[in-house]
Amino acid sequence: MIQVFGSFLDRFLVKESHENELADVNSNVEIFGHYVDQPLRDEHLTLGFSPSRIPMKRRWRNNGLSADFIADYLTTFFPLMEDDPMGKKRHAEIKNVVSYVANELLENAMKYCNLHAQYPITLHLQLENDLVRIFVDNSITPTNAEIFKAYVKNFIASDPMELYIQQLERNAEDDSCNASGLGFLTMVNDYNAKIGWKFRNVQGNSQIVAVTTMVEVVI
Repeated sequence: MIQVFGSFLDRFLVKESHENELADVNSNVEIFGHYVDQPLRDEHLTLGFSPSRIPMKRRWRNNGLSADFIADYLTTFFPLMEDDPMGKKRHAEIKNVVSYVANELLENAMKYCNLHAQYPITLHLQLENDLVRIFVDNSITPTNAEIFKAYVKNFIASDPMELYIQQLERNAEDDSCNASGLGFLTMVNDYNAKIGWKFRNVQGNSQIVAVTTMVEVVI
């Protein structure tokens, strides 16, 4: 189901330490929205999903399990007393937010990943004080990358509530609409999330574009 790879964390750390520099000198790196290259100082967890074992699209059914695991893991850092109803309520709220965000990010990553690239999907969780950051890294085709960049630019420039209503209306008019982006809009409107994206070529290969989506929420 879920595989945890030490090499994924090693690669993620190397990637994080160098990409700020790359963004300055390499035009192939583009950042949109609220994206934080944050050093790993507090709690963190990285999960890797290898394309070599099970085709990504067959793993959709496991997204909920993976997201719930992430949420349960996070709540262990918030001690809970048995007779503390407010604490139990906060635990439930944290689990709900984190599980929703992680599930949406994993579904998007697996739905739109470049199946021919054999590029692993990586989910990375950071906890710093009252901030939770969830990063999901996956590859997409250059064509889909340009389509996604156009969506991101419109997302950033628009009022999230107005965009949410517009998308609901489009979905009602077109039952075949399956790329709504309602997940991102729900994160912003319901959870006050901040979202950012990083696009870059993979190891100089212009045919493989990696995109990292970061969602930051206050818990």
